[in-house]
Amino acid sequence: MAQYARTKGSIALITLTNPPVNALSAAVRKGITEAVARAFKDTQVKAVVLCGENGKFCGGADITEFAKPMLGPPLVPMIHAIEAGEKPVVAAIEELALGGGLELALGCHYRVAHAKARLGLPEVTLGLLPAAGGTQRLPRLTGIPAALDLITTGRHISAQEALKLGIVDRLTEGNAVEAAVELALSVVGRPLAPRRLSNRATPLPADLDGVFEEVLVQVKRRARGAMAPVACVKAVRAAAELPYSRGMECERELMNTLFTSGQARALQYCFFAQRAAGKWSLPNGARWDNSRPRAVHTAGVIGLGTMGRGIAVCLVKAGISVVAVETEEKQLDSGRRAVRGMLERDAKRRGVTAPLHLITFTLSLQQLRDVDLVIEAVFEDMALKKSVFAKLSRVCRPNALLCTNTSGLDVDELASVTDRPPLVVGMHFFAPAHVMKLLEVICGPRSSPETVATAMTLGKRLGKVSVAVGNCPGFVGNRMLKLYLDQAHFLLEEGASPEQVDQALEEFGFALGIFKVADLSGLDIGWRVRKEAGLIGPDVDPKFPSRHRQGRRYCPLPDLLCEQGRLGQKSGRGWYLYDSAGGKEARPDPAISSFLQEYRLRYGISARRVPEQEVVERCVFALANEGFRILEDSMAAGPEDIDMVYVFGYGWPRHRGGPMFHAAQVGLATVLQRLEFYHGQNPDIPHLQPSTLLRKLVGAGSPPIQRWKQHIRSVHSQL
Repeated sequence: MAQYARTKGSIALITLTNPPVNALSAAVRKGITEAVARAFKDTQVKAVVLCGENGKFCGGADITEFAKPMLGPPLVPMIHAIEAGEKPVVAAIEELALGGGLELALGCHYRVAHAKARLGLPEVTLGLLPAAGGTQRLPRLTGIPAALDLITTGRHISAQEALKLGIVDRLTEGNAVEAAVELALSVVGRPLAPRRLSNRATPLPADLDGVFEEVLVQVKRRARGAMAPVACVKAVRAAAELPYSRGMECERELMNTLFTSGQARALQYCFFAQRAAGKWSLPNGARWDNSRPRAVHTAGVIGLGTMGRGIAVCLVKAGISVVAVETEEKQLDSGRRAVRGMLERDAKRRGVTAPLHLITFTLSLQQLRDVDLVIEAVFEDMALKKSVFAKLSRVCRPNALLCTNTSGLDVDELASVTDRPPLVVGMHFFAPAHVMKLLEVICGPRSSPETVATAMTLGKRLGKVSVAVGNCPGFVGNRMLKLYLDQAHFLLEEGASPEQVDQALEEFGFALGIFKVADLSGLDIGWRVRKEAGLIGPDVDPKFPSRHRQGRRYCPLPDLLCEQGRLGQKSGRGWYLYDSAGGKEARPDPAISSFLQEYRLRYGISARRVPEQEVVERCVFALANEGFRILEDSMAAGPEDIDMVYVFGYGWPRHRGGPMFHAAQVGLATVLQRLEFYHGQNPDIPHLQPSTLLRKLVGAGSPPIQRWKQHIRSVHSQL
């Protein structure tokens, strides 16, 4: 809808009304079209101001309409009509002008923005491109390099940057609508032809071909197989080389290709799944919308290693006062320098003062006596964590929440040593904690609704995508990761190399292959976990370690590497070779090739050629298969939650939607058939056996992913 009013006698004020962000639904487009036509016909109206209701200009297209038949006036002719009008039209941009909202503003003759507004063309993040003239008008206004940056990344920019780029004409600290009305009155009677962006020639850089070649290389590397960023480059090139009308034809053709693609469906699925992840529920009826979180003003962080430092930075940046605790002066000093450095660098980048006054550092747990919440981030050892939680029970006030950053230990076992099991919850951050978006909130069987609500709300405040998961070994992410990693190790035994496996996974879309990730994280971490799980111990023959343990196939390759001191980047050697300890650039190591050959010879394994398809299918389908088991066990509320864990925590390519969405897109029957095939070849790998839920879904005709929950029946939900 759009409201029509007159102000200052001769100014038509058209207000978009479609809360919460005034999206351009069919009804809104119809309202704008009719209101603009009315203003242009009214002889008493000399100029028009477009604005949005409730202090928001326009958040863009109504994404819920994408899967429906097109209704209402199309956006492109509507914007063309505004631009072609003989009366000046001024956009009053408050809070946001995103996607189609910014394209609407670009069709206006002038643009006024509030100083706190954000602008951008984020369509690429949905697998699309700006298809209402954005790829053609923006380059004519800002030039090619700036337009390429904004359109291919989809990033939001401040009003100040928009002013520097020429996207807006004026900024105001006051009322943007009033400022737009003043501007409209001042430009009445001025020629409009120079203000119509479609009439302008695109300013071209001296080396046009060089600019596009360089950008295309960067975009392809960053996109990792995503189609939309490359299509955006092609559309902007059309703006550089073709007249406006032909450029619009190119934009439309590229959009038609993207709109029906599987990648667009995957990215739009991610958009909605991310928002759904915060809508948690518990078996007792507690939900996100009926459980009130506690206010968190002060927090404690115990442990200033890599994770603790990042968590402390997150909390301080969110305006929370932090007490950071370490056990020894040396670690405390190191942590203090690191945290302050991260805060100062972040503040410098954003042009603000670092909030160092919000954090204090201490060796005394007693300093935590008045905090609202404590996040424990000590070494991943159950006995150590129990000791910490027992001490916290004695130190903290009775209503303080106790949170653990464990990556896989039993949260309820930790809660059992406290005087407040209902106030204990897991908050699994991902390294580096001040950068990674995912937060797994582990709901122990005794965690209260208020505790879960507080952890989830705090995660949102920290800028995280918070996902509520059940309490089981590895939770969701690491439980699945173990099987993914197992498959990669088995493929090495059978004849593949680390670089071959990594290349296949990176071409699939992962930012890093699994062996590069292992080197980055440190091979000793998994080694320690396997020891604690009883897979490594004094009963294992050091000269000829068994390839079958705890009733299933086991690969001792990573254990043997650790015994050689090859721990990954930290030691300068792991699955790859690095220039020095702490080096970043991975190079194939001939020693690993010899090591694998000797290993196969020792165990009588005949190496074979492993096809790229097998690498991807065994690793990716094993992930999805365990995801189905997690749904069977009710450790995640739905497939969307699993997918968000992998997209935001494990580098899963967004344009493939997540392991569960990918399985649905490939076809559940196909996934079932391939798992049966690989399990037939490897009967000693139980997790290749298709899950009961996968078989059930295939038997039900492979329903769409949104209906999987109807087929999941679990007596004892863990959420």
